[in-house]
Amino acid sequence: MDSSIQFIANYEDWVSIKKLKIEEKTDSRTIMEFLAGLGTGIDGKVEANLGKIVDLKKLDAVLNEVSLGKSEEEITTALRELNTRKVSAVIKEITHLDHFQANEKKELLGFCKVYAAKKILKGCGVHVDYSGIEIPGSKRLKKKKG
Repeated sequence: MDSSIQFIANYEDWVSIKKLKIEEKTDSRTIMEFLAGLGTGIDGKVEANLGKIVDLKKLDAVLNEVSLGKSEEEITTALRELNTRKVSAVIKEITHLDHFQANEKKELLGFCKVYAAKKILKGCGVHVDYSGIEIPGSKRLKKKKG
């Protein structure tokens, strides 16, 4: 039985058509690489849209003050910053606006915490998604090299 994975996005500045026909001979690696590429694109758009809803520049400013490093101790110290009053206050400031309902505030707070954690970990060289993996034949990597 043949199956497929299809993703189509066509709005504003994002036009993306990704299709993969899965046949008996399609290996798991091909499916994995396809999904990783799709996930990376989606993550980027989640962050872009989050930035249209809340002021991520304020959050980025406080996160840019965090001391980053690659040692276990430096990573631990950087992660501790995520739970400081300073970071929490900025996240609350940008998500707890009067025009948001209570459940929206809670949801946006969650998105901002994930955004902050990913930014800190990436800054420390810790992969939190599949975007840093070199996939042979990936258009994304070809664009970066060129």
